[in-house]
Amino acid sequence: MKRPFRRAVAPAPDVALQARNVAFDWTDAPLHWMPSEPIASHVVNSLNLLLPEGERMFCAAYRDALPYVRDAKVREAMLGFIGQESMHAETHAKVLDQVLAAHHIDTAPYTRQMEYVFRNSLGARELGPRETQTRLVERLTFIASLEHFFAWLGDWILNADLERHAAEPRVLDLFRWHGAEEVEHRSVAHDVAVYFGAGYVRRAGMMLMVIPILVSLILRGTKFLVNQDPALPTMGYPTLIRKILGAMWRGALPGIPALLVSALSTFNPRYDPARVGSTEQAIAYLAKSPAARAAGQ
Repeated sequence: MKRPFRRAVAPAPDVALQARNVAFDWTDAPLHWMPSEPIASHVVNSLNLLLPEGERMFCAAYRDALPYVRDAKVREAMLGFIGQESMHAETHAKVLDQVLAAHHIDTAPYTRQMEYVFRNSLGARELGPRETQTRLVERLTFIASLEHFFAWLGDWILNADLERHAAEPRVLDLFRWHGAEEVEHRSVAHDVAVYFGAGYVRRAGMMLMVIPILVSLILRGTKFLVNQDPALPTMGYPTLIRKILGAMWRGALPGIPALLVSALSTFNPRYDPARVGSTEQAIAYLAKSPAARAAGQ
């Protein structure tokens, strides 16, 4: 297989990426971690269904790509990215077992679907050399598109005043720790995709695919959780969407206008993921994260 990179990579971030250990005690953690916003709680909870398999797929794709990377800075950034994403995957998987299962939420039907999506549909396949190269670039471009939104969500949760919704501190710390690391490594996936030859047209086309996929998976995951929650009535999509829009209006979820502005920014030929969020803010939060500090004791 030929080395697939063709373009110069953007400068690597000044901060060396590293996986941070975290320690969460999920004893008696609530299902509605924003007590007055049960639907918003489940929208965010749905990420626990997606992230373990999704981020394992990220790591697998990067491990497949590493043998073709000559640039030492790109390689270092990729290894740091793998370390952080591996920790994210395992930490969110524990939430499935220690929080959702404790509230009698059977996540297996949905997580099996995610295994199929990320391992079979988006994983590696036995193909010829040229097809393998093309598929690898597609996988890396897909990851870059998703990582834009994860960094954007990370920046949102670092700045959102969820304390006014009485957010449970441990759950809030989970998503702020994760979000801060997404902001910290926000340029890596884009730079890697460009390094492997993903040009503007490929990246823009992939973004058009990723937006509806991500929204539909989160919406389906939310409906799955809501309809297993004994404290909530069964809801169809129209009712659920109406309630999600209400939670957005109250600031418990990011709003659609901001999401659209963020999505549209990726179609600018001069798009730079470094403009999403603040590295300084992310690192400052990581230095004080209760879970990160608990793991360091």
